[in-house]
Amino acid sequence: MKKVPTGFPETFLWGGATAANQIEGAYQEGGKGLSTSDFAAYKDPYTSGKVDNFTFNVSSKELAEYQSNEGAYQFPKRWGIDFYHRYPEDIALLAEMGFKTFRLSISWARIYPTGLENQPNEEGLAFYDKVFDECAKYGIEPLVTMSHYEMPITLTEKYNGWLSRELVKLFEKYARTILTRYQDKVKYWITFNEMNMNLNSLYTGAGVLTDLLPPGKMLEATYQASHHQFLASALAVKAAKEIIPEVKIGCMINQIESYAKTTKPEDQLQSLKSNQLNMFYPDVQARGEYPSYMTRYFADNQIELAIFPEDAGILMAGKVDYVAISYYMSHVTEAREDASKLAGSFDSPIKNEHLALTQWDWPIDPIGLRISLIKLYDRYGLPLFVCENGLGAKDQLTSDNQVHDDYRIDYMREHISQMREAIKDGVELMGYTSWGCIDLISCGTSQMSKRYGFIYVDQDDSGQGTLTRYRKDSFHWYQQVIKSNGTQL
Repeated sequence: MKKVPTGFPETFLWGGATAANQIEGAYQEGGKGLSTSDFAAYKDPYTSGKVDNFTFNVSSKELAEYQSNEGAYQFPKRWGIDFYHRYPEDIALLAEMGFKTFRLSISWARIYPTGLENQPNEEGLAFYDKVFDECAKYGIEPLVTMSHYEMPITLTEKYNGWLSRELVKLFEKYARTILTRYQDKVKYWITFNEMNMNLNSLYTGAGVLTDLLPPGKMLEATYQASHHQFLASALAVKAAKEIIPEVKIGCMINQIESYAKTTKPEDQLQSLKSNQLNMFYPDVQARGEYPSYMTRYFADNQIELAIFPEDAGILMAGKVDYVAISYYMSHVTEAREDASKLAGSFDSPIKNEHLALTQWDWPIDPIGLRISLIKLYDRYGLPLFVCENGLGAKDQLTSDNQVHDDYRIDYMREHISQMREAIKDGVELMGYTSWGCIDLISCGTSQMSKRYGFIYVDQDDSGQGTLTRYRKDSFHWYQQVIKSNGTQL
């Protein structure tokens, strides 16, 4: 028998995670086309006195208004934190922390501005060449997400996003382009970021304007769009394995571990079903086929998908090498009238009385991460990667340019400790990239004031500030965590 691991393996990939649409800015430079994220308007989540966790939904009427009257709105993802121009400085700071890997995404609209071009945009390709070369200078392995909550807006306008099967071949073209271009620079890939979040926002995850759907077809559209993404992911995996001999390419979900509210059997059953809806996404991508439990789910919800005879072979041939997750919180589930609507949702209205909450009312549950990792590894037997985790908070910059974020250190210490326990439990864990390692624009609320980073960026929710970078207390703490390979927490 194998010996029980004592801690993180020497090959463990410590680092941090970002997304192109939340850091790059320069939304009209270098030949970039407009993306869906460029039309995510900032909506102040405090005007109603209640924090709105997710505002990134756009209707066809809103999109038309934004396009015809852009000056009347703020689109924070357009300016990001100016990583496009400041990437050498930012990567140098990550290297100072000792990063082994840096998770970032490629903007599809930088490579194919409308998604429809026959030839890629060379300026966009050259930009990522420079970023990857900068990483290589410090021995940092890029972990690249092909699609992270953005796509050319033209594909939303022309096809209503991933509802159309046309996007499968367009994405395969894009994927083959970047895989070929960066085959000597990038070994670690993820196809789609948190595909299961289609259940929360189809515009965010799939570029779909849901007000254009026929009445009662929202759920069916969610799974039809997901099916097309499954096919695109599988074809990207197949291409990666053809092009890059040493490639490691994975899928990713937002891990939503569901606890039953009580020992009541009905609550336990509802928890199981909620977890199944979450696992559906890696089930398809890791096992290469639709799980049997979805047959009844589709029938009960009158969902009929356009699945072609050749799709089964595409999915089976495109199985991933590993499963990546984001983990922020656990959920509580009970058998109640609206249980089916809540299943698979990002944030549960039922709060766990045993857990503290963040400033955004997210439950803090480090042990839930360990539970999730054990369940996932038992289910798939594939390596796992925690590629998002962290604490969003309203950090304060002191008069002497310090940020004392002990609360973030405490949060991360507990989660990393539970990852170490999961490794002792036998889980094969590849790495850990904390979310928003440098402060960035929030995905859900388009805020800057919801900060996750080890590095403070001087910018407010309206895009005002010097953009100067400052090291937080957590910067120095994480530096020691990496240097000690997780033994000094």
